[in-house]
Amino acid sequence: MTETKTENAAPAVKKKIGKTTYIVKVHFSKSATETMSEKIERMIRQEIQQN
Repeated sequence: MTETKTENAAPAVKKKIGKTTYIVKVHFSKSATETMSEKIERMIRQEIQQN
């Protein structure tokens, strides 16, 4: 996996799987009220409650 960042652009993760290259741009909200860990935990709890 390769991380790249250019001026005035969000960081991106580039991953090649087989003949396909995936580029995922990363950006964060300045007004977020929870950490990434809290968000992931919340999403997992919601997923468990749905099943």
